[in-house]
Amino acid sequence: MDVTQVIPSRAGARQAIPLRERGRVRDRVREFARDPVGMFRRSLTELPFDYPPKVIIIADIMTFVIGVAATVQRHAYFPTALPLVAVLLLFVSVPAFCLLGVVPNPATLGVCGMAAAALFLLQPVSTDVAPFVLVIIVGEVAAIASVRVGVAVAVGAVAELVAFDMVGHVLWSADNERFEGMPMYSIGVVLGLMCGLMLQYQRRFLYQERHYQDMRAAHAAEEERRRIAREVHDVIAHSLSITLLHLTAARHALETDRDVDEAVEALVDAERLGRQAMADIRRTVGLLDKRPSKLVPEPSVGDIDDLVGDFVRAGLDVRYRCTDDLSPVSAAVGLALYRIGQESLANVVKHAPGATASVVLAVDDATAALTVTNTLPGGLPAQRGHGMGLSGMWQRTELLGGRLTAGPSEDGWSVRAEFPLATTKSWVSCPLPGLLADAAAALPPIGSRPRNILREGA
Repeated sequence: MDVTQVIPSRAGARQAIPLRERGRVRDRVREFARDPVGMFRRSLTELPFDYPPKVIIIADIMTFVIGVAATVQRHAYFPTALPLVAVLLLFVSVPAFCLLGVVPNPATLGVCGMAAAALFLLQPVSTDVAPFVLVIIVGEVAAIASVRVGVAVAVGAVAELVAFDMVGHVLWSADNERFEGMPMYSIGVVLGLMCGLMLQYQRRFLYQERHYQDMRAAHAAEEERRRIAREVHDVIAHSLSITLLHLTAARHALETDRDVDEAVEALVDAERLGRQAMADIRRTVGLLDKRPSKLVPEPSVGDIDDLVGDFVRAGLDVRYRCTDDLSPVSAAVGLALYRIGQESLANVVKHAPGATASVVLAVDDATAALTVTNTLPGGLPAQRGHGMGLSGMWQRTELLGGRLTAGPSEDGWSVRAEFPLATTKSWVSCPLPGLLADAAAALPPIGSRPRNILREGA
C-alpha cells in the first residue's frame, strides 16, 4: 500500500500524490543532473515505439535545427519571447519523459507542434522555415499513431497553414507572394505523413516477421521432437525385441536342457544389446541438450547385415540377401533403410512369433529398395496396426521422396521401401537431411559389430 501525502491544490481541493511516485521523479532528476547524456540514452531505450534510437535522435535534431533557424529568422521581433516559447513547446516531451517518465503520445506531440508553429507564424518573415516544423510533427505522429490519427493531424496542420495564409502570415518571397509558399508547405506536410506511415508499416511488418519466426521455430522444435521420439521408438523396439528373444532362449535352455553355457551366452548377448540400446538412447535424447556433445555416426546401409545378425543370434529365422554395390546409397537413405528394416524385424518378433523372414536389399543406378517379408503362422492379425512404428516408416520415406508399401502378400506380410538415389532426376528429395547424415556418417566408427550372418547365395 502506497504512503501518500495530502497537499492543497490551487482550487482549494486536497489531492493525494503517492510518495513512491515523487521518489521516482526525484531519482530521475538526480540521475539526469549527474549524467544527462547517459540518462537520455537510457530513456530512448525505454520508449515503447520500437524504433532504432538513431531514428528518434535524427528527428529531434531536425526539429531543433528548424526551430533554431525559425528563431534566428525572427531576430527583428526581439525582445519578444514567442520564438523561444515555440522552441520549448517543440521539446516539452523530452524533459517530461526523461525527468517525469511521461511517455510521448500523439496528442502531446500534435498539440505542442501545432502550437509552436502557430507562435512562429504569428511573426511572419520572408522565406519562412517555421512551417517545416509541421512536416516533422506530422511524420512523428503518423509513425506512432493509427492511420486515422495521423491523417487527422495532417489535415489540422494544413488547415493551420491555410488560416495563417489567409491573414498573410505564410510568406516565401520578399515580395510577399503567398501562393509560392502555401503549395510547397502543404506538399511537405503530405510527404511527412507518408514518411510516418511508411515507418509504421515497416514496424508492423517487423512484428509480423517476428511472429512468423516464432511460428517457424516452434514448428522446427515440434519436428525435432517427433524425430527424436521416432528414433527412440526404433531403438527401444529393436533392442527389446532381440533382448526378449535372448531371454526366452536362456529360459528354454535352463528349463529343457539344463544347458547353463547356452543360457549364459544368450544372457551375455542380451546384456550387450541392452548396453548398446542405452548408448543409442542417451545419444538420441542428448540431442535435446543445447550444449555441444560428442558426435557419433548414425547406422548406415552397411550395418543392415549386423542388424540381421543380431536377430539371427536371438533365434529369429531370417535370411539376408544383398549382392549389389552399396556405395551409391547416401547416408540419409542408408539410415532410413536401416531403421525401416529394424522396425520391420521387430514387428515380426512382436506380431508373428515363430515366423520365418527374409530381408532383400537391391541397389541400382536409380533406386535403393529394401523388402522385408515374413510368414504368418497364426494368420493375419485381427486389425492392421497404426502405431508409431508404421507412422515413423512413412515419415522417413516421405521425407526423402521415397515410397513405402506395407501389407499382406502371397507368403504372409511384406514391407517394401524404395528410395531414389542422388543420381536420378525424376525424384524430388530433401537435400538437407542427406547432408547432415553424410557429415555424421563420415566420422570414424566407435566400435565393431559381429558379422555372423546367415546369407542366401553367399
